[in-house]
Amino acid sequence: MAGDVDTIESTVMDERETGAGRRRWPWWLLALLLLVVAAAAAGWFLLLGGGDAGLLQVNGRIEGDLIAVAPKASGRVIELLVREGDEVRAGQLLARVEQASVDAQLTEAQAAQRALEASAAAQSATLALLRAETPIQLASARAGVQAAQADLRRAQAASAQEARDLERVRGLAAQGFVGPQAAEKSELALHAAQEQEAAARGALARADEAARDAQLGPQRIDARIAEAAATKAQAEAAAARVEQARSQVADLSVFAPTAGRISARYVNAGEVVAAGTPLFGLTDLTRVYLKAYVPEPTLGRIRLGQPAQIWVDAFADRPFDARLGYIASRAEFTPKEVQTRDERTKLVYEVRLYPVADPGGKLLPGQPADAMVRYADEAAWRPPRH
Repeated sequence: MAGDVDTIESTVMDERETGAGRRRWPWWLLALLLLVVAAAAAGWFLLLGGGDAGLLQVNGRIEGDLIAVAPKASGRVIELLVREGDEVRAGQLLARVEQASVDAQLTEAQAAQRALEASAAAQSATLALLRAETPIQLASARAGVQAAQADLRRAQAASAQEARDLERVRGLAAQGFVGPQAAEKSELALHAAQEQEAAARGALARADEAARDAQLGPQRIDARIAEAAATKAQAEAAAARVEQARSQVADLSVFAPTAGRISARYVNAGEVVAAGTPLFGLTDLTRVYLKAYVPEPTLGRIRLGQPAQIWVDAFADRPFDARLGYIASRAEFTPKEVQTRDERTKLVYEVRLYPVADPGGKLLPGQPADAMVRYADEAAWRPPRH
C-alpha cells in the first residue's frame, strides 16, 4: 500500500510540474510571435513608403530618347565627322554621302535651265520689238495703200486722156489734117498709159496685201506671247528640276536634327548605305528622364504630376527637381537589372520622372539614380536611403 501511495503522489507531482511548464511556454511563444509580427509590419510599412512620412523612394537609371540619324539618299559614306560621346549642336554637319549621278543630274538641270532662260529672254526682247514695230508697220501699210490708190487714179486719168487723144488724132488723120505717124504715136502713148495703169493696179494690190499683213501684227504679238509663256514655263520647270537636284545633293549631307550627344555610331567610312539607314544614335540630353519601377502595393499612392527629386552619385549633395510624368497602365514582372528592397515583390509598374529644368548634361543615359516621390504635401524632402 505504501508503495502504491508513493507512486500515486509521484504521478500527481509530475502532472503538476508538466502543467506548470505548459503555463510558462505560451508566454515565451507569444513574445516571439509578437516580435516577428512587429518586424514584418515594420518591413511592410517601409515597403509602402510609410516610414518616409509621405515620400516614396524609387530607384532606376537615367534614360533618354534615342534619335536615329540617317541620310535621305543612298550612297557611299565618304566622311564621318563625329564619334561616340561627341556633343553636337542642332544643324551641325555629321556625315557626307557620295553619289556621282546626283551631281551629274544637277549639272544637266542647271544647263537646261540656263538655255531656257536665255531663250525666254530672247523671246521677250523679240516680243517687245514686235510690239513697237506693229503700229509703225500698220501705219506704213495704210499710207502705202493710199499712195498706190493715188498712183492708180493718176494712171487711170492718164490712160483715159491718152485714149481721148488717140480718138482725136484718128479723126484728124481721117480728114487728112495729120499723117499716120501722129496716130501711131498716140497709140503708143495710150499703150504706155495703160501699162502704167496696170502697174499702179499691181502696186495697189501689193499695198493692200501689205496692209492686211500689217493688220495681223496683234495676232503675231499674241502668238509670241504664248510662245514666251511656254518657254517661261519650261524655264520654271527647269528651275524646279535644279532645286530638286540641289535637294538631292543636300540629302547627301547628314545634319544633326537637334542638339545632343552621339550615343552610337553604326557605320564606317567607305560603306554603302541605303536611304534611311541609321548612321548615328543621338540622345537629347535636355530631355532625359529617370526610368524606375514601383511595386503594385504602392501604386495607389502616386499620380501624375507629383513632385519628385532625383539623386545621382556624381552630385550627391544636389537633387534635381522633377515631376512624375508617366505611369505604365500594365504591370510587368520585375526586370532583372532592377534591385528592389523586397524580392517577394514580383509585379511592378514602370514610372518615369522628368526633370523640371534642363539638367545641363549632368544626367546621362545609363546612369543609376535614386529618387524621392512626394505623395503627401506636408512631407519634408530628404535624401534617399541606400
